[in-house]
Amino acid sequence: MAKIGIAGATGYTGVELLRLLANHPESEITFLTSETYQGERISTVFPSLGGFTDMELAPLDSVSGDDCDILFLALPHTTAMAKLPDYLNGDARVIDLSADYRLKDPKVFEEWYGVKHAHPELTDEAVYGLPEIYREKIQSARLVANPGCYPTSVILALAPLMNTSWADLTCIVADSKSGISGAGRKPLLGTQFAECNEGVSAYNLATHRHTPEIEQELSALAGSEIRVTFSPHLMPMTRGLLSTVYINLKQEASVEDFVAHFKKFYKNEPFVRVLQPGTYANTRFVASSNFCDIGVQVDQRNQRAIITSAIDNLVKGASGQAIQNMNLMLGIEETTGLMSPGIFP
Repeated sequence: MAKIGIAGATGYTGVELLRLLANHPESEITFLTSETYQGERISTVFPSLGGFTDMELAPLDSVSGDDCDILFLALPHTTAMAKLPDYLNGDARVIDLSADYRLKDPKVFEEWYGVKHAHPELTDEAVYGLPEIYREKIQSARLVANPGCYPTSVILALAPLMNTSWADLTCIVADSKSGISGAGRKPLLGTQFAECNEGVSAYNLATHRHTPEIEQELSALAGSEIRVTFSPHLMPMTRGLLSTVYINLKQEASVEDFVAHFKKFYKNEPFVRVLQPGTYANTRFVASSNFCDIGVQVDQRNQRAIITSAIDNLVKGASGQAIQNMNLMLGIEETTGLMSPGIFP
């Protein structure tokens, strides 16, 4: 039984970790932290956890790498960046759900996040936590940088095309739409009901912080520098994320060719479902699940492939993927605690 600690247990990703771990047969929660609710019981803050865990919430300063086997950092960006070496000096292996260690180049991190990296020497050691690409490295990692939600959907949509003769890698556009929970639990004007209900809005066009993460991983797959035009949008729904990705083609290929290629690429991936021709990804069919659904189409008239990719931004886009990584690190079945269908309707 693995001992699990969660720093930041009362944010959306933290409570989602608790929901998913509640029936995980190989894990035991040993401590939870919250700065806002320290001293309170987690079941008081979230009555949905009543009967599952009644643990008292501790301050972040009490966290030690000696108190658990796996430490999840479900904290805002840069909150625990400086403390990470202390955690790694203990027995714990760390899964960081923030962006602190996703980018390999500290200068790129500073450019996009506006702060100097506290421990650039650890960025090379951190393994990017996308199991479909880095499974073997994750298994032996001390530090896993859990991917962002947008990058997860876009990278999985494009990974099968990075080493084919079909795709023109010089022109890629990713149009993504996320539920409001992607903005986090902290109250913000733009995520209040009256501000976002019955409306769809683009934000951070050409400047979103997930852009370098997407480009870093696609470049590694392609073996050359990849640039992406990434356009995120906020949708008036609680959870879910849909990316529609456009990439020009250098030669003719049918939608049947594409589906066959994607199915072959992901044939051993338990959480990627490649849809049949004529069927496109839909957030309602992955809600609360760890699945990524991918649907493809070929626009023959314009010689362009269109790939749709749907995930739950809090599960495959965050906490579910973190548990998938945890399972790999512990050497247990990768799907443990995660193999359930989406909630419909």
